[in-house]
Amino acid sequence: MSKLPDSDFPAFLATAHALANKAGAVILPHFRTAFTIDHKGGDFFDPVTVADRVAETAIRDALVSAYPNHGIIGEEFGSTRSDADYCWVVDPIDGTRSFICGLPSWTTLIALLEDGAPILGLIDAPRLDERYIGDGKHAWLNGEPIRTSACRKLGEARLSTTDPFLFVGGEAAGFERLRRAARVARYGLDAFGYARLAAGAIDLVAESGLKPHDWHALVPVIQGAGGVVGNWSGGGDLSAGQILAAATPDLFEEAVAALAS
Repeated sequence: MSKLPDSDFPAFLATAHALANKAGAVILPHFRTAFTIDHKGGDFFDPVTVADRVAETAIRDALVSAYPNHGIIGEEFGSTRSDADYCWVVDPIDGTRSFICGLPSWTTLIALLEDGAPILGLIDAPRLDERYIGDGKHAWLNGEPIRTSACRKLGEARLSTTDPFLFVGGEAAGFERLRRAARVARYGLDAFGYARLAAGAIDLVAESGLKPHDWHALVPVIQGAGGVVGNWSGGGDLSAGQILAAATPDLFEEAVAALAS
């Protein structure tokens, strides 16, 4: 249970909104324009642009000014005071591949951790004017409450993953079992897929290889909307980067069984 006084939460929520506004203001002028695309390295193409960098810089500068004793973990510029009681986790553009292709489904992710656990999550899709907020107990889209769907059976589920070709080894076979069992599968949504799960439009998301900046903001939103987030084995440890999110506990358990078959 969070030790944060209820009276302090509105200030942190206001900060998260302000950070998302700053990020959107510097990212959107670059969207669908000509810009240099760099590759961070690795086996898979991992793009980064000036928009990623200027957005994280704007967020970091604002946080240092507002909460100099808080920690910051960012995708582009690493960690500062990551062991602080309160730490902000930032992914300035989740879905940079979509961003460089001119697709509107990229998001900005902002999470607040208390003693390492996320207590506030924000998923902002500024090109779509959609902002998802969650505190683990409640979730909202543009200020309106949202809930996950009531889907309990894999055969009725709308499944999503960002890219099925990123799975390695037995992961690919596990996801293929999910895909074959699910009613429909959609790809390429990155964090926006989890946002739509929280809103009841997608029922199941399975991914692997995620970093903490990819998933910390998602957890309070999905849980706040009534969903379940865990790993492919059914546990709650997400540190290995295998993420399974489901609309209901029954669907989550059936998906875990399919992945393990």
